[in-house]
Amino acid sequence: MAAQATFKSIKSLVPLLDRVLVQRFKADTKTASGIFLPTSATNAPLPEATVIAVGPGAPNKEGAIVPTSVKAGDRVLLPGWGGNSIKVGEDEFFLFKDSEILAKIQE
Repeated sequence: MAAQATFKSIKSLVPLLDRVLVQRFKADTKTASGIFLPTSATNAPLPEATVIAVGPGAPNKEGAIVPTSVKAGDRVLLPGWGGNSIKVGEDEFFLFKDSEILAKIQE
């Protein structure tokens, strides 16, 4: 269940520690030939997302801050489910720990 945000812009949200704020890609509801897909076919979340913001990193055992492995604007591969959902207006964003992100997509 998504938490309804009380702020107007996602830019005012700053992740803490090693949290990463992402927005999942939306599934296409229409094929290239113009056929509309049913919602049951587009309900599963896509595993790709764009990083919107990152936290400064988490402290290691010695107390030194270990920065996150991704930065804003990166494309990442996410697990099928998980993350904390945040809804701003009609847009849905997710907070993941840096260690939960499966891969960074480089093109």
